[in-house]
Amino acid sequence: MGDLITEAVSGTLYYLDKSIFDSIIESNIDGLQRSELFAHMARLNALYMIANAGSGHIGSSFSSMDIVSYLYLEGMKKDDVYFSSKGHDAPGLYAVLTALNVLPFEKIHRLRRLDGLPGHPDVNVPGMVSNTGSLGMGISKAKGMVFANLQKGYDSHIHVMTGDGELQEGQIWESLISATNHNVTQMTVVVDHNKIQSDYSVERTSSLGDLQAKFRSFGWYVQTIDGHNMEEISGAFDNAKKMQDMPSVIIADTIKGKGVSFMEGRSVDSDVERFQFHSGAPNVEDYTRAAQELISTINLGFEKLGLTIPQYEIVKRPVKPSSSQQTVKLFPSYTKALLKQAERNSKIVALDADLVLDMGLEPFRDAYPSRFIECGIAEMDMVSQAGGMALNGLLPVVHSFSCFLSTRPNEQIYNNATENTKIVYVGGLSGVLPAGPGHSHQSVREISALGSIPNMVMVEPAHPDEVEPLLDWCLNVHDGPSFLRLISIPFETDYERTSVLKPVIGQGEIVRKGTDLTIITAGLLGVSLALKAATELHNHDLDAKIISLPFLNVIDGNWLKEQIGGSRLVVTIDNHYRRFGQGDAIAVALTEVNGLNDCDFLRIGLNETPPSGSNDEVLQHVGLDPDSIVRQILKRF
Repeated sequence: MGDLITEAVSGTLYYLDKSIFDSIIESNIDGLQRSELFAHMARLNALYMIANAGSGHIGSSFSSMDIVSYLYLEGMKKDDVYFSSKGHDAPGLYAVLTALNVLPFEKIHRLRRLDGLPGHPDVNVPGMVSNTGSLGMGISKAKGMVFANLQKGYDSHIHVMTGDGELQEGQIWESLISATNHNVTQMTVVVDHNKIQSDYSVERTSSLGDLQAKFRSFGWYVQTIDGHNMEEISGAFDNAKKMQDMPSVIIADTIKGKGVSFMEGRSVDSDVERFQFHSGAPNVEDYTRAAQELISTINLGFEKLGLTIPQYEIVKRPVKPSSSQQTVKLFPSYTKALLKQAERNSKIVALDADLVLDMGLEPFRDAYPSRFIECGIAEMDMVSQAGGMALNGLLPVVHSFSCFLSTRPNEQIYNNATENTKIVYVGGLSGVLPAGPGHSHQSVREISALGSIPNMVMVEPAHPDEVEPLLDWCLNVHDGPSFLRLISIPFETDYERTSVLKPVIGQGEIVRKGTDLTIITAGLLGVSLALKAATELHNHDLDAKIISLPFLNVIDGNWLKEQIGGSRLVVTIDNHYRRFGQGDAIAVALTEVNGLNDCDFLRIGLNETPPSGSNDEVLQHVGLDPDSIVRQILKRF
């Protein structure tokens, strides 16, 4: 059993055991008071989960916690359903579900770990009814659930939570129309209106205007409440379920980071300085302060209700292992390269989808404010804006995470390409890493999604020094659209450049000489893994040549045939799905020039949806760690 805590200690993590939650649930206290205290307790456990995992989203987990706690304790019947469309609040939802035994309680120790709790909701986890994290889909999915329930004669009310930044996605507004036309009253939509998104306040990023009037204009019954007031929360859900002639939305005015004073974000504050606790784990000092405040709040709540102050479980905060290997980052080089290009060419404009920090665009925004366009969470609109700019003589550079940029506005990117204009698309968070956020954010299908678009060329640097020449090639050499694929996280590599990359379409460079087999790959992750695998293969008396091929979908088969020489085996490594990745493009290019002859060919890449977890364990799970690569190669000899 845990210890009685009055003062948090630096370097120590705290959580409440399930038995403490059970005591509250089984007590005779008023239901709304129970929900309020339960929410504070769940915040402490959510904070523990994020600190223990090393990443997660505190702000929206805390802002929605009072509503989620009320629904699960008081507001839903047995067969009712709740899910979050925004997905960032997954740690908060997990804290509630573990406390209620919907999820095994021990899972709180395995947030963002393999076989644990993924960074965003996944239907393979008990209590999760929909995969979310890719924004805008929730209301549409809720309508589908209602329709299915009606077909089956099933009595269930669907509750779906959206973020306010999420309302910038076009699908949200599409989903409102038919809900009215079909009188979908068996669901309640909740807007977690905490007024802050990733880049800035919602108002500054892309103002939503009069939300009440907008929803009413679509024929919805609208209520606006204090999302932290249990009486208002309870009354609003009761009213929504009584509404029989129009769909219902509750606009809940909330505070991002609610429950910890210094973490609470107000929209006016975010215009001065970015909200610090949107994502990521708090540092040791901030965690200790936050835990202390939550513990004090919980203890006071127990005292006021005449309950025994609870005991807290104590865990030492994990220490990240250090490495002696060189760790490099691509985005600082990208930021410098883009600024250099913008200085030379006044036609360059940068467009961003609420990811200005993640995409390294703050220096560009500050240096060229009139040439920076913040589009908010609206990728299709952003890409089509870029299309209009290109038609009128500008040179747009479009930014978002690859998982959203390559797929959500896919039709718009194709439409732009058919106009024979030049646009550079820059995708961050590319590939299977970081693995913690889960498959909604692991971008492993860009090549297949965009690679067949006429004149589209996709490139990926393997080293910071390759970023500038590849961006220069996209902007100044290639006559058409291009996609620059960038891994966002720092990664260890033994790859050292000794000369300046001079990109030639479809060709690459020899990173390591060898005679027995040739490994062809791209990008920071791919080349790093190939070099590690080659070192191990040397211990098996196999000498591997490594080719870094930055061109992902356009391959010079004749050049590659010449480089392969007398290799007995050609191996491709894709930080991408194996089907329709770079490996397939290489296979086609070599086949067309009779480049393989009697040489064996092996494609290595993802064969299944990647899981959430730590980077090392997920690479091993999908067969992309050096040991797995070596095992697959040795089977061919």
